[in-house]
Amino acid sequence: METTEAVEAPKKWRKRLAEGIVIPALPLALNEDGSWSEQHQRALVRYYIEAGAGGVAVGVHSTQFAIREPRHGLFEQVLRLAVQSMDQFGDSGLVKVAGVCGLTEQARAEAELAGGMGYHAGLLGLGAFRDAAEKTMLDHARAVAEVLPVIGFYLQSAVGGQKLSYRFWREFCELENVVAIKVAPFNRYQTLDVVRAVIDSGREDV
Repeated sequence: METTEAVEAPKKWRKRLAEGIVIPALPLALNEDGSWSEQHQRALVRYYIEAGAGGVAVGVHSTQFAIREPRHGLFEQVLRLAVQSMDQFGDSGLVKVAGVCGLTEQARAEAELAGGMGYHAGLLGLGAFRDAAEKTMLDHARAVAEVLPVIGFYLQSAVGGQKLSYRFWREFCELENVVAIKVAPFNRYQTLDVVRAVIDSGREDV
């Protein structure tokens, strides 16, 4: 039987997320020779928390997508150090977000890894689906959301994002395990498509 604390924990971070918080993307900390600096990475996490951030996003653009490449092999290490640092320096309401990228098999594996470490949600990058149909992307999002709560990401086209329709976001909002959407197309009309979709779905207060 689950304890009251175990039951309330998921509600706490989701409530904090819904209330509105700042979740900065964690930059990758490197030494002068280009090697990863665990000391400075830990210090960066602590800095954000002490500055009042409500959470930290790890393994996203600022943390460099290249950490996933076998020649670097840093994805798991960076995620683990960051979540340990959040546990050490933050409180139980801190929202822990992990970047989730690639095609479905890779994205699900990353989501499983992050969830096992204690991350609450995955920021879902759709860069690998740039030329795909919207239905394909929705199927992908659904498959990842089965593993870990998902935060959608509307990325501007200037840096690799694709234009997505109101219908896409309306159906995206129907996915039960979607908890938020990062809206960054830098286009007012595309932004309004997402806002309309969220409101029309009736999930603006979720």
